[in-house]
Amino acid sequence: MRLLPKLPKIIRFILSVMATLLLCMTLYRLFFFYHYRPQNKAFSGSMMLLGLRYDARVVSVIGLVLYIIFSIINPFKTKAAQRFLYLLLVFIFLLFLIAYGSDFYYYDYLKQRLSAAILSFAQDAAISASMMWQTYPLLKISIALIILLALFTWLIKRLFKNLEEQNLVLSKKKRISISIVFVVLLCISIFGKIGQYPLRWSDAFTLSDDFKANAALNPFQSFASSFGFKNSGYDLKKVKEAYPIMADYFGIQNKNAETLNLSRVNMVATDTAQKANVVIVICESFSAYKSSMFGNKLNPTPYFNEMCNKGVFFERCFTPGFGTARGVWATLTGIPDVEDNKTASRNPAAVNQHTIMNEFAGYDKYYFLGGSTTWANIRGLLTNNIAGLKIYEEENFKAAKVDVWGISDKNLFLEANKVLAAQTKPFVSIIQTADNHRPYTIPNEDLSEFKKRSYPDDTLHKYGFDDNGQYNAFRYTDFCFQKFMEAAKKEKYYDNTIFVFVGDHGLRGNAGDMFPQSFTKQGILAEHVPLLFYAPKLLQAKRIKEPTSQMDIFPSVAFLTHQNFTNTTLGSNLFDSIANKNRFAFIADPDLRTIGLVSNEFYWVRNLNTNVVDFVSVTNNETVIKNNRTDSVKNVMATTTEAFYHTAKYLLLNNKKK
Repeated sequence: MRLLPKLPKIIRFILSVMATLLLCMTLYRLFFFYHYRPQNKAFSGSMMLLGLRYDARVVSVIGLVLYIIFSIINPFKTKAAQRFLYLLLVFIFLLFLIAYGSDFYYYDYLKQRLSAAILSFAQDAAISASMMWQTYPLLKISIALIILLALFTWLIKRLFKNLEEQNLVLSKKKRISISIVFVVLLCISIFGKIGQYPLRWSDAFTLSDDFKANAALNPFQSFASSFGFKNSGYDLKKVKEAYPIMADYFGIQNKNAETLNLSRVNMVATDTAQKANVVIVICESFSAYKSSMFGNKLNPTPYFNEMCNKGVFFERCFTPGFGTARGVWATLTGIPDVEDNKTASRNPAAVNQHTIMNEFAGYDKYYFLGGSTTWANIRGLLTNNIAGLKIYEEENFKAAKVDVWGISDKNLFLEANKVLAAQTKPFVSIIQTADNHRPYTIPNEDLSEFKKRSYPDDTLHKYGFDDNGQYNAFRYTDFCFQKFMEAAKKEKYYDNTIFVFVGDHGLRGNAGDMFPQSFTKQGILAEHVPLLFYAPKLLQAKRIKEPTSQMDIFPSVAFLTHQNFTNTTLGSNLFDSIANKNRFAFIADPDLRTIGLVSNEFYWVRNLNTNVVDFVSVTNNETVIKNNRTDSVKNVMATTTEAFYHTAKYLLLNNKKK
């Protein structure tokens, strides 16, 4: 208390409570680490420091709540307020004991920190209670909790009495000033870090070690982060029913309905070929019907259209979901993001994923983003699963930030090009763009070269654009592609690099006469995107009409670069002519709440809420004629759609890295 002699009593008392809780949380983290650590796991100072930040968030929330309450009812003025203080703090500490006790045994049982999934055990309360009674020393645990609660109560009363006997006179102005500073500091601590995004559970996985990441978290952080996913999961019976369909679809050699094996191993006979580099560009809102490649009369992407004529261009690529986070997830993991409420990247239980990008042996690995990978917790997915990945974000670039999404796409491309041009080893990299997104910023530095165009509203609407801002942002994307490729062509790495461009998602709208009406009516414009593999010195130009997916990108580039890899997901090698017969593209639209499958001819779709089914043509506007052939196709697409959906729900939680 003598360290805080010039602070109001309430603030001094709250700080003392916060310090006590913080000490308890730190001691628990040390105990957790040494009790559960794998053999020979060294102590981690970075884990402890990050854990301290997570703990500080929790105690700061408590401190702020206490300050608000005790500013209304001052416990130093009335006995009733004092009794309320004791009851409140004892209740808070009881919650701490329950949370940490549950966390300790939850990890012992499942090797996961406390998750909101624990609430599901209440559905079978009697069975869960019996299991706990037979497994854990509940009587001893209860006695220990009572003793700790009594010690805490004694300590709180002593702290309060010591302060109650002290008299400190402060002017009203000084009390207000101190209070403002105190509240501001608590808010900063709750936010957790300096930057656009707060401290999140995914930041723990920057430690690149599953156990250290788990040790850094606390049960409050992990429980709160997983609460939105408490109902996430899968129906194992339906997954097993789907397995034969998926195994046949992917040509699994060693079928096993018990282990649900979907592994396809690609082994290179010889490793003498020069390894090509890979640059994958995930393009923000790169909607197919708005681009030049599909005949849009406003011709917004003429440069990219020329590239498509010189590369391997897939006309029927569909993202398995709608939204940037879902698109990045599908590209990196090869699994559709079929989470119902939030994205899989935000689910702590899904952060551990096997990725083919991690299997590029001897390659340097890069991820370039003009903003921050803290967005949507993508950082956790990246750093936890891709060994040695180097991430470049807005703070790593010389270019100035232009809007909420960071630096401009042009500068992102140019800065990435400088990094890649300096490499001496093969590399695989991802560049994620953002400018083709509201607020549709086009930097002033580019307006001397990039000339905006304007069209009447009726013309814009006819060709799929909402306004001139959206149209010019789409054109600016093409401008940025051109600047990137012109810069890359000047570098040595260019001739030996496979460039892959894919939209993160499409956009809903009205394609008019540019596409069959099913694209607009059934909403698949939101998932239809261009996909281009561009490497004039390595790949022969071709235009492919069969359905493809974002999930197919990494199996394909790994094959093209002669990698040994194991594919455990729902993506396929697009350059395997045998496996690509009768291909489908799976779509799970989170906004429309539909799941469906696109073939060369049809789209089968079911609404998850209403169970209404549609079966429509994707080649013309004619009603599908009912006959033996179409009935057979419809049945196959229906069962395959359901198989994709249930298998994806399973893989989100069971595709862990080895």
